[in-house]
Amino acid sequence: MATTVTRAHLDQRLALAKRCSREANLADVKAAAVVTIASAVPTLASVRMLPWAKANINPTGQALIICTAAGMAYFVAADKKILSLARRNSFENAPEHLKNTSFQGTARPHPAFFRP
Repeated sequence: MATTVTRAHLDQRLALAKRCSREANLADVKAAAVVTIASAVPTLASVRMLPWAKANINPTGQALIICTAAGMAYFVAADKKILSLARRNSFENAPEHLKNTSFQGTARPHPAFFRP
């Protein structure tokens, strides 16, 4: 059975993708801003207070520490947000019999981080 894809359906999917992209980008920027401050304060404080840090971490090293933490936070938040949005949107469009993903067997339940 062949199905046709309408222009309206494609426009709807494109709008959903743009909204999800915007939402993920906002979450990433927030995470990067928080981690930048959270890593800058102890880095800059330790360079001023600890003799070893003052002698061995130059301004380039300080910037590298702060930027690396911010970049990691950005990409980790992006990955988490995109996966959660994809999971949510795939469940919204799934048939009802596929939406119940809980296993009713006797095995141990999955840890919380594996649950949708």
